[in-house]
Amino acid sequence: MRILVVDDDPEIVSLLRRGLIYEGYSVDTAGDGTEALAKARDREPDLVILDVMMPGMDGIEVSKRLRQASDVPILMLTAKGTVADKVAGLDSGADDYLVKPFTFDELLARVRALLRRHQPREGEALRFSDLSLDTATRQVKRGDQLMKLTPQEFDLLELFMRHPRQVLKRDMIYEKVWGYDFGGESNVIEVYVRYLRSKLEAGGRPRLIQTVRGVGYVLRE
Repeated sequence: MRILVVDDDPEIVSLLRRGLIYEGYSVDTAGDGTEALAKARDREPDLVILDVMMPGMDGIEVSKRLRQASDVPILMLTAKGTVADKVAGLDSGADDYLVKPFTFDELLARVRALLRRHQPREGEALRFSDLSLDTATRQVKRGDQLMKLTPQEFDLLELFMRHPRQVLKRDMIYEKVWGYDFGGESNVIEVYVRYLRSKLEAGGRPRLIQTVRGVGYVLRE
């Protein structure tokens, strides 16, 4: 597995590079957004660890450009821990975020979770109402319309489609989709449910992901 570490702080880059190599990963590094995009284009990584606050092109813009070109998992590092900052990172296409300062063990756990979710697996076709999902090609259709989902959106929808008409509690969604305890950052589920709804309900199609207040969500007509 090849990881691209992007940060303008040489100490953080050195720390992450040494730690990730020790854990068995191949590591490329970049000190700014332009260099990061060039390296990702030349040798596509399996995961990108991306700092937000960089001179010139910031991490938000880098994330948007990476997402336009591929579905590579992106773990964003940020010194800003407000909900608005985190949502901005997710909106840019990042799959996860980690607030500085952080422990290397937590970063490593998140790296493993992201890579695990993006491993290829044997294909399976899931269907509910006029919605279809192929786990091999990672294609989603509503009727005859192909939906373009981010990796995180796909994983969340797959979870719903594996448990149709079953109310999924928030803790269960965190565990199955994100793979670790989010520490009460509950806005992440709302953000991704909102993303899914906006795409699945385009053109006036009826809502399939329903909110069960105080509990979680359910996929039902």
